[in-house]
Amino acid sequence: MGVASMLNVSPNPDAPLTEAVWIDLLEPDDEERKRVEQATKLRLPTKGDLEEIESSSRVFTEGEVAYLSTPVLMTTDCMKGGVTSIGFVLSPTRLITLRFARVTAFDSVVAVPADAPARTARDVFLKLMEAIIEHTADALEHASSELESISRAAFHVEGGRRQRKVARASEMLRAALRKLGRMGDGLSHVRDTLLGLGRIAAFTHDNAREAQSAADLARSKAIRGDITSLNDYQAHLSSKVQFLLDATLGFISIEQNDVVKTLTVVSVVGVPPVLIAGIYGMNFKYMPELGWTFGYPYALALMLVSALLPLAWFKWRGWL
Repeated sequence: MGVASMLNVSPNPDAPLTEAVWIDLLEPDDEERKRVEQATKLRLPTKGDLEEIESSSRVFTEGEVAYLSTPVLMTTDCMKGGVTSIGFVLSPTRLITLRFARVTAFDSVVAVPADAPARTARDVFLKLMEAIIEHTADALEHASSELESISRAAFHVEGGRRQRKVARASEMLRAALRKLGRMGDGLSHVRDTLLGLGRIAAFTHDNAREAQSAADLARSKAIRGDITSLNDYQAHLSSKVQFLLDATLGFISIEQNDVVKTLTVVSVVGVPPVLIAGIYGMNFKYMPELGWTFGYPYALALMLVSALLPLAWFKWRGWL
């Protein structure tokens, strides 16, 4: 907990908070928040403030200080990791980030060599934006790979292997549905992340154009371009998830129709014998079974066998 990292104007990591260019707060308590506010003279938003969904609450300025927040993927696996809200307090000379969960995108920026050149607050901010976008792109690549494996399993099975058990096929389809559900949820998290990043990138680019160098402006423009392309790719993957979901539901309907068709055929085949037995079965004067000593147990055993045989057949077909 506490101050997770601190990047100073000088390479000295022991410099006080008043000299820090970047202060990264990970799950800060009230005492740590108060200490940072006193050292920087900047107001820090609360966790509730960071989770507001209104655009006016996510990006705004107070004087020369920009207050920004966005949901961010915690890991590059959008199917397993969730999202957490990240807050940025960006002044001309200082950047403060607040987060309440670990985010892998921060690791590459936090791990700065001791002999690294001094950074400005805007340089660190842009570096963080680039790292978050890179990790979001990795999450989309991972999602694309997972969807490709689902697609191959659904559409590239050889015809000779189609005779697998129905129960096994049904379980595979259920697993595919669960996986697609998690994928859809993960892509919605990616969408939230890209929406927040796009809002921040546009706000900082348009509202601090005069304060940025030509190099920073070029980086901001590249960041906005990357977000646009990732949004398009995320929309493509969402469409693919919907297509695979429809296809999986179609396969489930086909499996159910096959079972119903087989049962219908079996029932129709059994109708004529039952009809004939109903008409003639009890209307004969001479029936050898009436004189059998063990006729009654034989009839009971025959009824039991006639009930077990269909169950065994259903089990062999994989319907049970």
